[in-house]
Amino acid sequence: MHDFDLPSAFVTLFAVVGPPKILLAFARLARTRSHRELVQLTLVATGLAAVVGVAVEYSAAFLTTFFHIDDWSLQLAGGVIFFIYAVALVLGVHLGGGAEDEDELPSPLLQGIRELLLPYIASPLAMTALMVGALEREDWGWRSTLAGAYVAVVAINCVCVLVLSRPLRRSHQTMLEVISRLLGLLLAAVGVELFIAGLAELSAQGLY
Repeated sequence: MHDFDLPSAFVTLFAVVGPPKILLAFARLARTRSHRELVQLTLVATGLAAVVGVAVEYSAAFLTTFFHIDDWSLQLAGGVIFFIYAVALVLGVHLGGGAEDEDELPSPLLQGIRELLLPYIASPLAMTALMVGALEREDWGWRSTLAGAYVAVVAINCVCVLVLSRPLRRSHQTMLEVISRLLGLLLAAVGVELFIAGLAELSAQGLY
């Protein structure tokens, strides 16, 4: 994730937390909710995702300093996270969902937010990309650029879900699984590149 500018930041964030990934999560929820419930859930979850992402972006430098985390270690860890998640998608394993034995919450909205917490609202993929990107440069203008790119991707997610809410309710599970596996292949490539970038920086510092 070196030499980022706004377009490259947007493309990277779009790949890790854009509509191809988010539509899969919403498609599963759409089958058990009315159109009105899905719209409400989409708007609330999108707002929460934007707030969490912007907060992580502006606090990345403080968090990494507080926990004594180097850029290269964050890149290596991020690459591993991306790759594990990607392999799970390829194998048809859906990480980040609630446990099957968890009690249902009384409100469909709260239940939906819980189910979307890791895949969307606080996505490990998105948070890793934001933190790694934030550490590329020290100025607040750059962090604002990344935050803006993330909010733009989240807004596109929201529009896509709202526009496709009715088709999502009728989508076939087989089609979703095929898309999920293709997405896993792309995310695996992103994870490998991020891991290699971490190794390169580690080597440049004479630690490897």
